Amino acid sequence: MSTSVVVTGLGVAAPNGLGTTPYWAATLDGRSAIGRLTRFDPSRYPARLAGEITGFVAEEHLPSRLIPQTDRMTRIALAAADWALEDAGVRPGELGEFDMGVVTASASGGFEFGQGELRKLWSQGGQYVSAYQSFAWFYAVNSGQISIRHGMKGPSGVVVSDQAGGLDAVAQARRQIRKGTRLIVSGAVDASLCPWGWVAQLASGRLSTSDEPAAAYLPFDRRARGHVPGEGGAILVLERAEEAARRGARRYGEIAGYGATIDPRGGAPDGEGLRKAAELALADAGLETADVDVVFADAAGDPDLDRAEAAALVALFGPRGVPVTAPKTMTGRLYSGAAPLDVAAALLAVRDRVVPPSVHTDPAPEYGLDLVVGRPRPAPVRTALVLARGHGGFNSALIVRAAR
Repeated sequence: MSTSVVVTGLGVAAPNGLGTTPYWAATLDGRSAIGRLTRFDPSRYPARLAGEITGFVAEEHLPSRLIPQTDRMTRIALAAADWALEDAGVRPGELGEFDMGVVTASASGGFEFGQGELRKLWSQGGQYVSAYQSFAWFYAVNSGQISIRHGMKGPSGVVVSDQAGGLDAVAQARRQIRKGTRLIVSGAVDASLCPWGWVAQLASGRLSTSDEPAAAYLPFDRRARGHVPGEGGAILVLERAEEAARRGARRYGEIAGYGATIDPRGGAPDGEGLRKAAELALADAGLETADVDVVFADAAGDPDLDRAEAAALVALFGPRGVPVTAPKTMTGRLYSGAAPLDVAAALLAVRDRVVPPSVHTDPAPEYGLDLVVGRPRPAPVRTALVLARGHGGFNSALIVRAAR
């Protein structure tokens, strides 16, 4: 029998809530944090809305020596990791340094660091740092800073597959625990709300240009015309189930199954790749589609991508065959941070027996989805399917269920 891997700690940093409890309360209340960008003046750009984290003061959460060594996303990730470890009741100094590892994901966070390097080059004549060097450094530092801060010398790494990467990182963490590592810190905090990052995101052609926060990001809606970017995510603490039980830790739930595929060049308009990823995750968990109580959708907000995801879900569950939700309509799409935040929401949904809502969107009947909108839906949630897709054809699916 495969080792059961459970989540014992959550550290959430979302635009609509810093900390797990504030985030979950805002989500159940349907409070959106999407609004006009304030990190820089967006007036010259065609897209001007984002999901920004407010109220985060790094000096209140981190030692002063770390501030000049890190950028905003790494600071938020470090704070979220601290919160997750505290939530899990883990004191890293009491564990063997090779018994702990860090596996995270990143997609767009390197832009802010790269922009800073370019600013140094322009203003100070500093040493040239290529874009590839900038991104490579950033991808390493997010995971590396967490491992250095807590003395974690076990398996570590960073997964880069855009929004799908958040699930891929959690799956890699589970794999390392099954190989024998006692504890892995995983998940992601991502996005880059800076001018360079904004231009790069605009190049995808998938950003909404609406200036109305309640009408900008509308997945599965006939009015959908793109998504709103955001910043944040969630850091999770994963452990072997027997180890968590031995120390009397709270178990939010089990990472029960995982699957991933890559679409062919040009995409898969019928959602075949996403459907296959979900089928692989179900098979990995030893479950049938009838066992799934809720789906946390990727919810691209792009008509073609929404159509493909809806087709995959209808093929799996039948028309309106399972409740579907997209809490990211309150935060924007957080790139690799989005899926770990959905995993956290799924675990909280299992705990509280409730499906959180999607907001603003009015699902089109032709999609055939039972999208939970407006308000939470009480339900005996024991098993959730979380879906994520990344630019370039990445599809990932993760099954979480109540701890056995």
